[in-house]
Amino acid sequence: MAPLKVLMLYTRKASTEVHEFDGMFLGSHAYIKVTSVVGHVFRLDFPPAYQDWNASNPLDLFQAPVHKAESNRKHMKDIMVIGENAGLHNFSWKSIYRHLNQEARGCGHLVLWLDCDREGENICFEVIECTGFQVNDARRKVHRARFSSVTEKDILKAMGNLVEPNRNEALAVDARQEIDLKVATMFQKLVMQDRILEVIDISEKQESKVRPSGLNTVNLLKVASSALGYGPQMAMQLAERLYTQGFISYPRTESTAYPSSFDFRGTLSALANNPVWGDYVERLLAEGYAKPRSGTDAGDHPPITPMRSATEDMLGKDAWRLYSYVCQHFLGTVSPDCKYIRTKVKFSMGAEFFHCVGQHVTVQGFTYIMPWLAINEKKIPQFTKEEKIEVSKVELHEGNTVPPEYLSESELITLMEKNGIGTDASIPVHINNICERNYVQVQAGRKLAPTTLGITLIRGYQCIDPDLCLPDIRSFIEQQITLVAKGQADHSGVVQHVLQQFRQKYSYFVKQIENMDALFEAQFSPLSNSGRVLSKCGKCLRYMKYISMQPSRLYCSTCEDVYNLPQRGTLKLYKELTCPLDNFELLIFSMAGPEGKSFPLCPFCYNNPPFEGIDTLYGTTTTGSFGKLGKGAGMPCFLCPHPACRHSMIAQGVCACPECNGTLVLDPVSAPKWRLYCNMCNCLVSLPQGAHRIATTQEQCPECGSKIIEIDFNKKTTPLDDGATLHTGCILCDELLHSLIEVKHGKSFFKRLGGRGRGRGAGRGAFKGRGWGTGKGVDPKMSFRDF
Repeated sequence: MAPLKVLMLYTRKASTEVHEFDGMFLGSHAYIKVTSVVGHVFRLDFPPAYQDWNASNPLDLFQAPVHKAESNRKHMKDIMVIGENAGLHNFSWKSIYRHLNQEARGCGHLVLWLDCDREGENICFEVIECTGFQVNDARRKVHRARFSSVTEKDILKAMGNLVEPNRNEALAVDARQEIDLKVATMFQKLVMQDRILEVIDISEKQESKVRPSGLNTVNLLKVASSALGYGPQMAMQLAERLYTQGFISYPRTESTAYPSSFDFRGTLSALANNPVWGDYVERLLAEGYAKPRSGTDAGDHPPITPMRSATEDMLGKDAWRLYSYVCQHFLGTVSPDCKYIRTKVKFSMGAEFFHCVGQHVTVQGFTYIMPWLAINEKKIPQFTKEEKIEVSKVELHEGNTVPPEYLSESELITLMEKNGIGTDASIPVHINNICERNYVQVQAGRKLAPTTLGITLIRGYQCIDPDLCLPDIRSFIEQQITLVAKGQADHSGVVQHVLQQFRQKYSYFVKQIENMDALFEAQFSPLSNSGRVLSKCGKCLRYMKYISMQPSRLYCSTCEDVYNLPQRGTLKLYKELTCPLDNFELLIFSMAGPEGKSFPLCPFCYNNPPFEGIDTLYGTTTTGSFGKLGKGAGMPCFLCPHPACRHSMIAQGVCACPECNGTLVLDPVSAPKWRLYCNMCNCLVSLPQGAHRIATTQEQCPECGSKIIEIDFNKKTTPLDDGATLHTGCILCDELLHSLIEVKHGKSFFKRLGGRGRGRGAGRGAFKGRGWGTGKGVDPKMSFRDF
């Protein structure tokens, strides 16, 4: 079988992205759509009558029916390909079901590329149900791709050897789900019936907790934040003061390994007279101190250690607490490991097994001087093997996952170190900066809670240049600087390369700054409070606010998204219709004046054109006579090439514009003064006035290729014989319609670039009086081009 050959056409956004291709499939020409799901679409559950387990007899649940419920977690197409993308977010399971059902309409083949395991096979049949396909349907075929990796070779091999999905494997998953559902309560009943716990095994094991390595700056900052409640900036200020006063060694070091020449006995002797831990030091000197663990030698300075004894009266409370930790950590590094005995007892009851674990410390070691690291002793009764114990109560506990807490200061320092961001000297400065600039606020436990300012700033960076808020750039710079330090990179070359990168990013950022401005204005300006509710957001289904003050925009306070809009006109809801691509409610924008044009738009598509290359195909620009549109803006419905949407250019376009490369589109709200307008220039065409209804059809004129329109004339003014009102025809070739149209000029939509402007080109000569001649021998440019 020949491999699949495709030509990429579009990528558009929906509940999950849809990629559209034109190519060959199974030896025939095919139009292909590729989309994805996110895990299971359905879950197994009891009907509502059995939902309350407290009111149901557990015995009845074994015989109770189960059903699949939705999980908590257009034009003719030839083939639809389904894969899995577990990394997606911001979706609803209902929208996934609706998305699959809609995209499958008109498809003749369904190819399933789910994981090649039982769970993947089960999801295959969930997708089949969502799409409305049937496995044994000869008209709409279902195929299963079997693959072990996503290399080109394996993908082509799988496409050349498509099989049917395996229902037995899918049923195996259903069986496991039903068993799991019905057995949670059964085990509790079995255990309760026995009530006798038998000891079946007792084991003991000697275990150790090793002493710490030497103390470096990063670890000092982490402990200062997590245990002492000092921010990195304050911790370094205290450490530097202790160093200049001669109480500790140099506090800026990356090393955790002591040099071979380090005088441990001399340092211990200096602490022997300390009133707090002097006795412990004397014991170490008398019994012998342990050799420190090997750490990391960064080649800079030794680990941070005490230099002479001090008291709280000498240092003050804050400095004393930090000094105490330095002393305790040093003493811990030369103390023995902590040793303890771990006892595990195993029980059985009602054919089920349980266990408990006890811990008993035999040697405190370093935990004597660092008690916060001590092993928690767990005392358990003395048991003997085969001993039987009567049970008084059995409880069944069910838990739920919880969202993670805010990042702590200590955790942030760990991540900065891991990603190579900052040094022992600059990490405190970075963290202090984000606190002083109100990007984060320090909460109890030194947790860093992002502020509205911080969140908005990051969202703005993500909107313009995501690299600016990722650790990669800073990490790369640190890596290059390290290479310079090692003599492996040229100093001047590194500096120039990094500066050039940031120069380019700065220039791009400045050009896109309107996106950041709009986000900040919507978030912090009182305008967001004064805006009026207008339309629903397709993501959260909450109402967005329309801020009419220039520049007008829509703001979703739930998603914290800003949507740019056309300027200098009126905007209103379009009959509560929704965009089939993203579920946003459509709006109608009307330009001022009697000949001002009106057009529908989807706020999301307008700011994020779902079809790649739309600006290249149709010459759209990001600026126009109605103002700055912003990044990615400029795709109203009259430019949308979606083949099935009834609001798109494909559905509402009638014929080519006689004055430019645009398309004449039916104005959807122009009744009773019906008209066509060009989606690119200022050309207007008046249609028969006073008609009850004018609509486009799916048919094309066999003479010129223009779209056939249908007109329902007013009974009193109908030009048709015998009082008839309904008429269909081509405005170019139908003599009646041709005589009833008139060409005008209204306000333009886009400033034409590159000399194309409002040219009076080839199409202009076709105008004669009120029409375009007889419709015969029309310039090919006038036809409805290849949609």
